[in-house]
Amino acid sequence: MTNNTTLRAAWPAALLGAAALALTGCSTDAADAGGTSTPKADGTRITLTYDGGLLVLNQDLQVVADDAIDGFTRVNPAGDGRHVLVTVPEGFRVLDTQAEPALTDAVFPADTGGHAVAHGDRTALFADGTGDVTTFDHSELDGADLPDVETTKSEAAHHGVAIELEDGTLLTTIGTEESRSGVRALDADGEEIARSEDCPDVHGEGAVKGEVAVFGCTDGALVYDDGAFEKIDAPTEYGRTGNLFTTEDSSVAVGDYNDDPDSEGYLLDQIALIDADSGEYTVADMPDGVGFTFRDLARGPEDEAVVLGDDGALHTFDETTGKQLESFPVVDAWEGPAEWQDAHPALKVDGDVAYVTDPAEQKIHAVDLTTGKVIASSDELPGVPNEIAIA
Repeated sequence: MTNNTTLRAAWPAALLGAAALALTGCSTDAADAGGTSTPKADGTRITLTYDGGLLVLNQDLQVVADDAIDGFTRVNPAGDGRHVLVTVPEGFRVLDTQAEPALTDAVFPADTGGHAVAHGDRTALFADGTGDVTTFDHSELDGADLPDVETTKSEAAHHGVAIELEDGTLLTTIGTEESRSGVRALDADGEEIARSEDCPDVHGEGAVKGEVAVFGCTDGALVYDDGAFEKIDAPTEYGRTGNLFTTEDSSVAVGDYNDDPDSEGYLLDQIALIDADSGEYTVADMPDGVGFTFRDLARGPEDEAVVLGDDGALHTFDETTGKQLESFPVVDAWEGPAEWQDAHPALKVDGDVAYVTDPAEQKIHAVDLTTGKVIASSDELPGVPNEIAIA
């Protein structure tokens, strides 16, 4: 049995974020938030970062808050439909997006805060600097005080990720500063009940229909179901999926796909469709000459894959067959970033609406995915939009 420490603690009511915001040094991925959420009394809110600031926009894409920050930072929904977690040098700072949006003084401490994954009523925060996993009930967030948390130690510090299932099982990655190899499962008491080290460079996670968890590997996907791990091989010897997008109604995880270990740059032209139920691993091609980055994948209202191409259009694909369904022009064609942190068009979907950032025009657009029509566009924003989160 692997040593594991789980500590239950209540942190101080408020931890002041005195230092400037900074980059976290990790790429992004997404998971199904699932569960219940706080009613949005003030409607959907969109959080955007830009160099020097943090914006909150209302559902009409008008700026309702603008906070100064320094440099590049990450934003992730906290899972309750109201709060967003902003990475700061001290950890994850809580942004309240409703009523009068504002950065609160509440900070979840973390050394080099990385991924934040919400699922069901729980959110898991991973600290790359220590390997610590902090989990909490996001329904208890009130913007000022931190909820009770549980802290789980990893075997070694690494760029990792964790997700807590509804039965209390915590799935957390295995790795070191040099490499990552797999995932282990801990029960509600913190005891290891299963592990697999058959997932090289594990990155990307999500829970599909039936509380089945899926993780991306460089040679396929690792699936956890009913207490056991199973590997689904990629159709090519090297087939990396680093970001996964899941829903609670589908058994298919949608991810990016790269079959060339020597590829350069951040543009990809294939998507992975991983059916955790059947074990089928399907790769779908983007239209000829069209690429996308890790920021440009999402799921639509019918669980379809939605991809924002560098041709400026939204492309949708059947989640099972990979057949292309529709293409909707939204922004001008764009080039892939020189560095992953560089601002380039990004996509998030909330219900029937896709939100697309437009760095070239310093705007954001809302697109009705049922019609393909742009239904709203912002005025020129105070800065070039980069990271985006919906709450």
